[in-house]
Amino acid sequence: MTRYIFITGGVVSSLGKGLGSAALGALLQARGYSVRLCKLDPYLNVDPGTMSPFQHGEVYVTDDGAEADLDLGHYERFTGRPAVKGDNITTGRIYTEVLSRERRGDYLGATIQVIPHITDQIKDFIREKDGSADFVLCEIGGTVGDIESLPFLEAIRQFGNEVGRERSAYMHVTLLPYIAAAGELKTKPTQHSVKEMMSYGIQPDILLCRAEREIDDSERYKIGLFCNIPDKNVIPALDVSTIYEVPLSYHAEGLDTQVLKRFNLPHDEEPDLSVWENIVQRIKAPESVVEIAVVGKYTNLADSYKSLNEALAHGGIANNVKVKIKFIESSVFDSADSDIVAALGDVHGILVPGGFGARGAEGKIKAIKFARERKIPYFGICFGMQMAVLETSRNLAGLEKANSTEFGPCELPMVGLMTEWDKNGEKVERAENTDLGGTMRLGAYDAKLNAGSKVHEIYGADVISERHRHRYEVNVHYQEELEAAGLVFSGLSPDGKLPEIVERPDHPWFVAVQFHPELKSKPFDPHPLFVSFVGAAIKQSRLV
Repeated sequence: MTRYIFITGGVVSSLGKGLGSAALGALLQARGYSVRLCKLDPYLNVDPGTMSPFQHGEVYVTDDGAEADLDLGHYERFTGRPAVKGDNITTGRIYTEVLSRERRGDYLGATIQVIPHITDQIKDFIREKDGSADFVLCEIGGTVGDIESLPFLEAIRQFGNEVGRERSAYMHVTLLPYIAAAGELKTKPTQHSVKEMMSYGIQPDILLCRAEREIDDSERYKIGLFCNIPDKNVIPALDVSTIYEVPLSYHAEGLDTQVLKRFNLPHDEEPDLSVWENIVQRIKAPESVVEIAVVGKYTNLADSYKSLNEALAHGGIANNVKVKIKFIESSVFDSADSDIVAALGDVHGILVPGGFGARGAEGKIKAIKFARERKIPYFGICFGMQMAVLETSRNLAGLEKANSTEFGPCELPMVGLMTEWDKNGEKVERAENTDLGGTMRLGAYDAKLNAGSKVHEIYGADVISERHRHRYEVNVHYQEELEAAGLVFSGLSPDGKLPEIVERPDHPWFVAVQFHPELKSKPFDPHPLFVSFVGAAIKQSRLV
């Protein structure tokens, strides 16, 4: 029997609903239960694929090709269960489906309304998970009181009534701000947030209260009294030094115990959390520190590279070092008088991540040239591979006019728009005027690795599967010229038409990939490319 836990948030955004959901999922797994996590996003976009990283953070990509909310990355990193397209839905997708059905005549002439048609569609999305796990944790984006969230709150209220209290529960994440002048935490914002929830017909069963100070028993009692729940169901969610300490912290405060009590399930036996204890121990007591420069274009918002940041941390955990990330806006290298030595001379590794558009591209190429010439470990991801190809083309292969058609018409299109590719044996075609949303090469694709290459050694496999998100591709017809210049195509698509990996055998560690390996890395299962890259950075740190 599947049980459902709905996670909502109040007072302010960015309280950590996604992280709280993921941590609870990990705790329930440690208790022996299977879990599935999903996200209901109230914004009107069909998916986040066309949204700016500055507004929404990174776009997470699943194996089956969904462009999804970054919280799905938290879900995977904490539970190890691969997310799928059916784990994230938006208002845009809900309305698109309802309107399509109306146009087909599925509603038999009925007047289409938010209730019941929109709410029924939301409930159908939730109901599809029935039987897929012991627990389905369903997070609702935004905060209580948002206009966009109202249909979702109504839908989960109805759903809870339909399946009954023995199969549904509501967890509300809220804030207890500390007022320095008064010298105390204030519970009133939480009280009002719960009051707002109750006005929609939802009584929270558990409160996860974010605070930067300890919440004493009297405050927990007061919150429970005013919010109509037992004080033991008021769970302090205090700040911790690493997100991977959250499962340990929430367990110590009784979150998983109270959830199991709420469902009348056994809760006395202690779960085995040794994997999280070991991860936290390695993070808090590293043997040394390495510094990696991330030369990108969305560096003003850390969430733009959320999975990348975590994958680098995972590489550090595997090597028992702390990875210090130095974010550098690539456009600072565009000017002729930029001091690239001052910016990159002391780092132990350089990484150029994915991105779109011409801004900052020339600066990334300069950073790659610096890494190549100074023998600093270099890792290129997606756009970072394409710029590595342009760097070799221009500076070593004698192809000075090499460029990407992403930046406009060019004389020598070393990187060009993909017009067709193979997906599970079927040809996929795209045109230049195709809609931007959902039209890239998305999801998991295989790549064949060259025997004897560095990546073959790293992966220990002949064929790999990695997640992609790109619209432009390196032109394989220039393989001979590039390999003559020292840039080897060490990974290709199974049909040999699409370059997947390039590397330099004449360099201590120079690997660039067309896919996004950071999306599959987990703290307890670090991605091998990041483990190897951080290992190379450790060696570099001994030379600097």
